[in-house]
Amino acid sequence: MNKISLEFNEKIEETMLGPLWARAKYSQLYPELLNDFKAIEIIKNVDYDFSNIETYLGEWRGLGLLVRAKNFDMAVKEFIESHPSATIVNIGAGLDTTFYRVDNGTIKWYDLDLPSAIIFRKKFLSESERNKFIPKSALDYSWFDEINYDLNNGIFFIAGGFVYYFEEEKISSLVIEMAKRFPKAELIFDATSKLANQVVNLRAKKAGEKDLRFHFGVGNPTKIFPKWSSKIQLHDWYTIWGRTELNPSWSGEIISAIKKSERIKAAKIIHLKFVE
Repeated sequence: MNKISLEFNEKIEETMLGPLWARAKYSQLYPELLNDFKAIEIIKNVDYDFSNIETYLGEWRGLGLLVRAKNFDMAVKEFIESHPSATIVNIGAGLDTTFYRVDNGTIKWYDLDLPSAIIFRKKFLSESERNKFIPKSALDYSWFDEINYDLNNGIFFIAGGFVYYFEEEKISSLVIEMAKRFPKAELIFDATSKLANQVVNLRAKKAGEKDLRFHFGVGNPTKIFPKWSSKIQLHDWYTIWGRTELNPSWSGEIISAIKKSERIKAAKIIHLKFVE
């Protein structure tokens, strides 16, 4: 396989590489947490200097991206155990490789992202009969019509690194419309707290960015999502590290940072169900 040489037209393309790199690097170091063989394969075949990404993310954030993927994998695998022919939709897919880790040979999978992001994705990953790409904004609800599914087989949505980039009104409108169109479906996503958003935005401002980076922040999930619609139920939620054991070999600095973020519930995994 020839090395992939990268040229960037939009900043979003470069930011898409961060989670991919983190999963590749840290799944090699800690395969007991996640084995992202596809991400490792891609990174080995990319001609690109990842030093800036490594410096920006750091070990703590890199591990967080790995654990986010682990949490999503657990949820998807649990769903397809009881729905082996389910349809899975990955909202804001970027360079996500979840399909390759959870595929049971019978699920149908859609990766949804902006047209420019899908063009970039195709540099690394290919569509197949059961894994299709949809080049549309998640806020363009016409993508609903692209999903071919059987309600009896189940449908499950994942959205990693997505909701906090938008105002709550846009996210709530999207989820409400999804609940109407896909009754009995489930949705899992990660969310940050309002305090965490303030920290991220301050960090971005210091780096010279003019626009806010994060918007929608989730405090107490039990008080937010049921208000959106009677069709939306909060099925489960937990802090991002809440179901993962810390490795005692990690540095005290890393463990301290993780414990602090957990104490203030800076990042959460939210699991919703849509009812008829």
